[in-house]
Amino acid sequence: MSDPKRRAKVEPEKWEQPGGEPVSCEDSILVLRENLAEIQDVCQEALEDAVLMDVSEAQFRQVLHALVDELSNPYTKG
Repeated sequence: MSDPKRRAKVEPEKWEQPGGEPVSCEDSILVLRENLAEIQDVCQEALEDAVLMDVSEAQFRQVLHALVDELSNPYTKG
């Protein structure tokens, strides 16, 4: 389990709700922080594996970006 106090470098200073108001629930912020740390760890390991297998680092990063772009929000209203 990740250290709940460990912040990812990309974590924003404040998390925002869709309307721009700050998220104030500490438990929600801890879950977000733990999720980011876990995602960062998995992505780092995958990048290291790819490089060790002689895959282009640039291409692998593009694939990770594309993966994020393909995520869907199952809670979208409409």
